[in-house]
Order: sequence, then C-alpha cells, then structure tokens
Amino acid sequence: MLNIFQTLFNIPDLRKKIIITLALLAIFRVGAHIPVAGVDATKLSALFGQGNLLGLFDLFTGGALMRFSIFAMGIVPYINASIIMQLLTVVVPQLEALQKEGEMGRKQIAQYVRYMTVGLAGFQSFGMAFWLRGVIQETVPFPLFLITCILTLTAGSILVMWLGELITERGIGNGASLIIFIGIVSRIPTYVGQTVTLVRGGASIFGVLILLASFLFMIVAIIYVQEGQRKIQVQYAKRVVGRKMYGGGSTYIPLRINQGGVIPIIFASSVLLFPATIAQFMPMFPFPQLASFLSPGHVWYMLFYFALIFFFTYFYTAITFNPVELAENIKKYGGFVMGIRPGKPTADYFEYTISRLTLVGALFLGLIAVLPTIVEGVTQISSFQGLGSTALLIVVGVALDLVRQIETHLVTRQYEGLLA
Repeated sequence: MLNIFQTLFNIPDLRKKIIITLALLAIFRVGAHIPVAGVDATKLSALFGQGNLLGLFDLFTGGALMRFSIFAMGIVPYINASIIMQLLTVVVPQLEALQKEGEMGRKQIAQYVRYMTVGLAGFQSFGMAFWLRGVIQETVPFPLFLITCILTLTAGSILVMWLGELITERGIGNGASLIIFIGIVSRIPTYVGQTVTLVRGGASIFGVLILLASFLFMIVAIIYVQEGQRKIQVQYAKRVVGRKMYGGGSTYIPLRINQGGVIPIIFASSVLLFPATIAQFMPMFPFPQLASFLSPGHVWYMLFYFALIFFFTYFYTAITFNPVELAENIKKYGGFVMGIRPGKPTADYFEYTISRLTLVGALFLGLIAVLPTIVEGVTQISSFQGLGSTALLIVVGVALDLVRQIETHLVTRQYEGLLA
C-alpha cells in the first residue's frame, strides 16, 4: 500500500492533481462549518432525523444543511441543473443539435447549466428561508433574514459549483461527485461513534455484526452490478476512399446493467418523502394516515419505494438511451451487429437487450434500497441510518471512477495499475 502511494506522488503531474483536489475539498469542508447568521441551532437540529426531505438533502451536503452553513445547499442545485439539462437535450431539438456540435456545443450547454444553477439556487434558498422561518432567532427580523439567507446560500452554491468545476478541470475525478463523496465519508466517524455508544448502552454486538455484514454484502453487490455490462460486438465493413482503404475492424458497444446509477433512488426517495415532510410542516394535512404509511420504515413505504425505483429505472433509461439513433449511427458508418440486419432490426435488438438488462438493474436497485431498512428493523440499530443505499451507491461509484482515472495516469506512464 505504501508503494502505491509512493508511486502516485512520484509522478509530478498526478501529484499536482491530487494536491489540488485535496486542497479544494478541504475548502469545501471548512465552508460547511461556517453557519448562516440568524439561525437557532437548537431548533434546527430538532427538524432532522425525522424522515423528511431535510435528512435526504443533508446527505448530499455532508452535514452542511444540518448546521445551516454557507454551503447548506452544497452541490445540489448544480446536480439538479445538470439532470434537468440532460433531460431537456432529449426533448428539445435545439439543445440536442447543440450537444452534437462537439466541444463548442458542450461548452455552451455547460454555460446554460451554470445559469440554471444560479436560478435554482436563488429559488431554493428563497423557499428554504420561508421553510425554516420557525428556527430563526427571536431577535432577528424575518425580512433581514430572508435577504441574508438568499444572498448567502446562492453565493455558497455558486462557490461550490466553481470548486467542483476546478476539481474536474485541474484535479482528478469528477468534482461534483467528489464533493458529495467527501460529504458522505466525513460522516462515517459520527456513525461509528453512535454505534459504539449504543453497544455500551446495551445494544447487541451480534446485531452490529449483522449490520456490518449487510453493508459488506451491499458494497460487493454494487461493485459487481456497477461494473457489469453486456458487450455487443459491432463489425465495420471495409471502405475504399480514393486509393486508401478504411474500416474493416470490429469493436463493441458496452450496455451497462445499471444505466441510471443512483438517480432512480434519488427520484423515488424525493417522491415518497414529500407526504411526510408536508404533514410535518402543515398540521392540517388532509391525509395524515397517508403520511404515516409513507414514512421510512413502514411496510407500505418499502413497497412503494421498490415500485417507484423500478419505474424510474425504466423511465430514466428510456430517456437517456436511444436505440434508434444508435442503430442509425452504426449504419451510417458502415457497421452492423453480427447476425442482425442494419437499421430497424438492429434498433429492435438494442431495445430488447436493454430492456432485459434494465429489468436486472431495476430489481437490484429496489432490493439494495430496501435492504438497509430491513436490516435496521431486525437489528434495532439505527446509528447508520444516514449511510443507506443512496450513499453506498454514490461512494462506491465515485471510488471506482476515481480508481479508473488514477490507473489511466499510471498506465500512460508505463506504471502498473493501482490494483495490480
């Protein structure tokens, strides 16, 4: 292990990227502990741990929302803007054409994402100020808090977006993913400390072992499925252009088992947690029993959770994977799938294949999502409640991507792989 780290820091370019990445992540963590003025910390802490949307958002901010710091919204507005823009490129022809223009088109879309991030951050900070008006200190007027909150949180979100883009550009790994990753990992010591406290208070050690075994199983399963893919071989015919011959090679198209990643779980969590959150802030909520049934840990919650994940997995795959366009591109460049005629038969083959893969991916995501709740109910240990399926998928996915990028740097300099 020491040799691996020594090898990493022996490469000047890679060492520079790692130092820049660590420095920018350290700035994010410092900012996550600088609170916004005018908030009563005691009242704010009472809102968390009750199975509402605040707990879900706090997961992606690394505890910054619980402290209501200047980075309380973290990278969430930027992630939302990126997802919205990705969906718009599928349904808006102008954006789709812009995306196909190469590097200049992608830069323009990235600029649109930044503008949208600023708008979403301003809107979300405005809503958050009204949502949390009950936790304001008594000596602070609400209009002053509203203006301060909007300006501070919006500026904080823009700064976090800038930090993420700097990491992507000058550091190593995807900046937005690493910011979420470091926020989740930073809370693991807290979970461990809470578990030790429970054991000292009489909790079953056997239950803790079951909990750890379940996390180990989920990590292995996530790695296996995240790396799983179906490779479809594509053969390209030889073409004669002038006096030169082109093509004649073969390649493959990797279709991943889990095309949607963690996004279906995020969508399903947001939809299900709305009733409980609304009921908490609106005592006259018309269906209090519905909010109770859809609270985390309830049987109906797990059933609806599984069904929504299944639906969103197919939905997200359908809008991000276009078998007709893929088949047309292969045909345009003189390629064909072995044993399949070009054109519509190839598109039908891709659609049939991706449907079967998505079925496996949807079942996997559904099972992984409800397993932590089941284990928590069996062991009666809730100290790792924040480290659920969503967090594990993000942590494992980002770690795998980071390892691949480091190995790419090592291989290009004729070093052995990081895991060799």
